[in-house]
Amino acid sequence: MNHDNDHRDKALLRIDGVSVRFGGIVALDGVSFDVQHGQICGLIGPNGAGKSTLFNCLSRLYNCNAGRIDFDGHALSTMPRHRMAGIGIGRTFQNLALFRTMTVRENALVGCHSRHHAGFLRNAFRLPGAARIEAEAHARADTLIDFLELGSVADRTVADLPFGTQKRVELARALASEPKLLLLDEPAAGLNHEELENLGALIRDIRDRLNVTVLLVEHHMSLVMGVSDKVVALNFGKKIAEGTPAQVRAHPEVIRAYLGADEEVAA
Repeated sequence: MNHDNDHRDKALLRIDGVSVRFGGIVALDGVSFDVQHGQICGLIGPNGAGKSTLFNCLSRLYNCNAGRIDFDGHALSTMPRHRMAGIGIGRTFQNLALFRTMTVRENALVGCHSRHHAGFLRNAFRLPGAARIEAEAHARADTLIDFLELGSVADRTVADLPFGTQKRVELARALASEPKLLLLDEPAAGLNHEELENLGALIRDIRDRLNVTVLLVEHHMSLVMGVSDKVVALNFGKKIAEGTPAQVRAHPEVIRAYLGADEEVAA
């Protein structure tokens, strides 16, 4: 039996009939879709469509009222929130999740230790393996600093850096935990035109060079359509379309959700 083929055929992330309610408000209503290993999947929809709710379910910040989410063969509902990095899910946030008084390198190291949190305990008690874990963390941080072109600011305090650079630091922190799946929450927000152009290439590099599967929530339609292998569209908590960027862009329900008129969503 070829286990490699088995691995490829199984979805890395399976969202199956997920519903979330807040009191009388239905935030997600029976949403189902898969994300395959090595895929870049874009999640789109107007404000209030349920995208952030779904991301918060994937981060275990919210629980589902119905349905299930499986990641790499494990039911997420059985996992405590602090295990998310350990099982291979990394995330960036709309509002930067950084230690602003620490340097770029220190932020990346925090990401490394979120995967190997035992390293802190080993260091505290000088247990065997502490030096090796620390050396591996520094090597990983240095690799990501080079990959994200942060070398010139590696030892500067994050708070002193421009917003676009801070967003790359947050990517370094999220990637430092060696995720199998990276959740990108509106990575284009606040970027200038040049930074936006570079972001699409960077997301592809993360998939191609670091072998990380990507699920992307983003309002910037040209970025999503340009970088995604597959796009899932939500509206009022329901999935209204799923397919290639071209299929979803031309889907009548998507056009209505965004424009209220029968014309293609601009890419």
